[in-house]
Amino acid sequence: MQSSGGGARAFQNARLQKKLMKQADAILSTAAAAYGQGRYTETEALCREILKAIPNHVDAMHLLGMCAHDGRRLEEAQKLLERVIELDPRLHDAHNNLATVHFDLGNYEDARRCQEKAIALKPNFAVTLTNLGNTLMHMGLYEQALEMHERAIKLKPDYADALCNRGMVEIVLGQIMRAKESFDRALLFQPRHAEAIVGSGMVSMELRHYEEAAAKFATALAIKPGAPRILAQRGRLSYELQRLQPALADFEAALAISPKLELALRGKAQTCLVMGKTAQAMAAAATLIERNPRSEMGMALMGFAYSNQGEMDTAIEYLDRALDLRPDYGDAIRGKIFLQDYRAEADFVVQQEVRKTWWDAIGSRIPQRTLPKRPLDPEKRIVVGYVAAEFRQHSAGLTLLPVLRNHDHAKFEIICYYSWPGADEYTAMFKSLADVWVDAWGLSDDELADRIEADKVDILIDVSGHTTGNRLQCFARKPAPIQATGFGHATGTGMPAMDYVLADPIFIPPSVRHLFPEKIFDLPCLITMEPVTNLQPSELPMLRNGYVTFGVFNRIYKISDDAIRVWSRIMREVPESKIVLKHGLLDDTLLRDSLVARFVAQGIAEENITCLGTTSRDDHLIAFDQIDISLDTFPQNGGISTWESLYKGVPVVAKLGNGASSRAGGSIVAAVGLGDWIAEDDDGYVDIARKFATQPGHLAKLRAELPARIAASPAGNVEIYTRELEAGYRQFWRDYCAAASDGGDAATTRADAPTGS
Repeated sequence: MQSSGGGARAFQNARLQKKLMKQADAILSTAAAAYGQGRYTETEALCREILKAIPNHVDAMHLLGMCAHDGRRLEEAQKLLERVIELDPRLHDAHNNLATVHFDLGNYEDARRCQEKAIALKPNFAVTLTNLGNTLMHMGLYEQALEMHERAIKLKPDYADALCNRGMVEIVLGQIMRAKESFDRALLFQPRHAEAIVGSGMVSMELRHYEEAAAKFATALAIKPGAPRILAQRGRLSYELQRLQPALADFEAALAISPKLELALRGKAQTCLVMGKTAQAMAAAATLIERNPRSEMGMALMGFAYSNQGEMDTAIEYLDRALDLRPDYGDAIRGKIFLQDYRAEADFVVQQEVRKTWWDAIGSRIPQRTLPKRPLDPEKRIVVGYVAAEFRQHSAGLTLLPVLRNHDHAKFEIICYYSWPGADEYTAMFKSLADVWVDAWGLSDDELADRIEADKVDILIDVSGHTTGNRLQCFARKPAPIQATGFGHATGTGMPAMDYVLADPIFIPPSVRHLFPEKIFDLPCLITMEPVTNLQPSELPMLRNGYVTFGVFNRIYKISDDAIRVWSRIMREVPESKIVLKHGLLDDTLLRDSLVARFVAQGIAEENITCLGTTSRDDHLIAFDQIDISLDTFPQNGGISTWESLYKGVPVVAKLGNGASSRAGGSIVAAVGLGDWIAEDDDGYVDIARKFATQPGHLAKLRAELPARIAASPAGNVEIYTRELEAGYRQFWRDYCAAASDGGDAATTRADAPTGS
C-alpha cells in the first residue's frame, strides 16, 4: 500500500512539475520580450516569480543575471551566472555572459577563462570570439585580440560589432587607415551603430580632423544620450584642443555613471596633470592600476604624476613598467626621454640611448619619402620651415621669437607650421613675422608632410624635440632635404632622419658628439631670448633688506633633492638668507607644501621660504626685483628663466653636469661673460654663492651692467645671433647642393656640420 501511495504522489508531483514548467515557459517568454524592450524591472519580477516556484529554473536565473548586469549590480550578476553554470555547465551563453560581468569588474583573466570555455563549447560562436578579442585588447595582447575579431568576421562578414571592435584594436596598434576601413564597413551594415560612429570619430582625432570628430561624437550622443564611453571620447577631444574645463567635465560625468571606466579615468588623470591638480591625477591613475594591473597608461600616468612632484626616479620606474607591458608605447618612451634629462646620473650616453629607443620602436618604422629633384643653386633664397607647438607664450617660443624678428627675408623665405590648437598675443606676433603661416595642428603627419613638400621647404627646423605637441613622426618621413632641431628641447632627437642639432660647445662638448646621429652646429649660445627692454633692473634688494635673497624661478619638477640639499647648505652658510621659489604649479597646495617640506627637512625654517605661483609675464619679471642671486636648478637647468634673470640684472649660479640638459645654464652664463659664476661640482656651487653673497658692491654694479653686457654679446645681441644662424643655414644648403652635384643622394647624404662637429 505504501508503495502504491508513493507512486501516486510521484505521479502527481510529476504532473505538477510539468504544469509549472509549462506555466514557467509562458512567463519566461513574456519576461524575454520585456527584456528585449528594456523593461528590466518587469523582467526581474517575472523571473523571480518563476524562481519562487522552481528555484533552479536555469533560463529564469540566467535572464535575472543579465538584468542584474544591465542594472550594474555586478556582484549579484556574477553569483547568479555562476549558479547557472553550476546547474548547466554546457550552457555556452552563460559562460559568455559571466565573462562580460568579469570584464566589467576588471577581472580580465577570469573573463578570458569564461570566454575560452564558451568557445570550447561552441567554436563558431562569433559573439564570444569578438568579446574575447576585447578582453585580450585590455590585457595588452593586441595581436591575439585582432586574431579573435578576424575569426568572428570570417564567420559573420556583416557583424558590425566585430568590425567595430577590430577597428579599436587597429587604432591602438597605430593602423589608422585600417581602423577607418573597419568602422566604415561596420557602419555600412549598421548605420546607427553608435560605437562604430565613435570609432570613426577617434580616427578623425588621430588624423587631427577635429571638427569632423566633434560632429561624429555629437551624432553618437544623439543615439545614446549620456553614454559614458561617448562622453569620455568627447572629453578626449576637448583635451586635445586644450579645452581643459570641458574635458574634465565630460570625464567626471562619465565617471559619475561608470566609476571605473578606464577611458574616463585616463582622461581625468591627463587633464588634471596639465591643470596642476596632481593629487586628483594620482587618484585616477591609482584607480586605473587597481582596476587593471596591466594598464600601461595607468602606469605611465602615475609616472607623470610623480614627475610633477619632482620624484623622477619613481616616475621613471612607472614608465619602465608601462614599457614592460608595451615596448612601443610612444608616450612612455617620450616621457622617459624628457625625464632622463632631470637625473644627475643620466649622462649623454643614457640620454642618447633612450632617444634611440624611440627611433627604433617608432620613427624607423615610418617610410621616408623620395623627394623630387630640385634646382641646386647654392645662393638661392632658401625656404626655411619652422615646425613648432610653441608659437605662443612658451619658453621655447621666447627663444625663437627674436630669430624670426631678425631674419633677412630677402635671403630666406620663412614658413611657420603651427602645431598647437590654442593662440595668444604671442601667436599673433609670430604670425606677423612669417612669410607663410600654416595652422598645422589640424593636419595629420602625412598631410603635414604633403604640405611641407608642396611648399618646397629646403631646411625644416624642429622646435619641440620630444616634448608635448611635437611632430617628429612627420620629420621621420623626411619631407624636406635638410632637417635640424633646436631652440626648444634641443638635446637631440636620436633620429638618423634629422641632419643637425643647433647647440654650442658647452652645451654639447666635442668629446660626446660621436654619440649623436645628428651633426652639431655651434651657435654663440644654445638659445637667445627676446630682449627685456621695458623693465630695467631694480636696486639690489640686500641693500634695503639687510639679508640675501636667493631665487629659483623655474619649473618645480626641475628642483631635485640634490639641488635642495645644496641650496639649503648655502642658506645655512649665508646667515639670515631667504629663498623665493616661483612657478605656476605652486598654485597647487599639495605641491607647495611638499616643496617647502623638502627644505624644512634640510633644516631651513619655513618662514625663510616664499612660494609664488602664476602671474602675468611682466609680473613674473618684476618679481626678480626681490632677488639678489638666482640659483640654477640641476641636473636639469633653466633656459629662458636664466636669460630672464640676467636681463633683470640678477646673476645666476650654474653648475655643469653630465648631460646636455645639465649644461644649459653654464652655456648661457658663459655666453654673457660670467664664467666665474659656473661651478664644476657642488662645493664649487656653494663657494660661488657664498662668495658673491658677501659682495653687495659687486652685485649692485653687476646688476646695473648686465643688460648692456648682454646686448654686446653675440649670444644676447639677437641680430648678430640671427646672422650667425643664417650663415649656418646657408652652409647647410651649400653642402647639400655640393653633395647632390657630386652625384650623391642629396636627400640622405649629410656633409659635416660647418663648425664645431
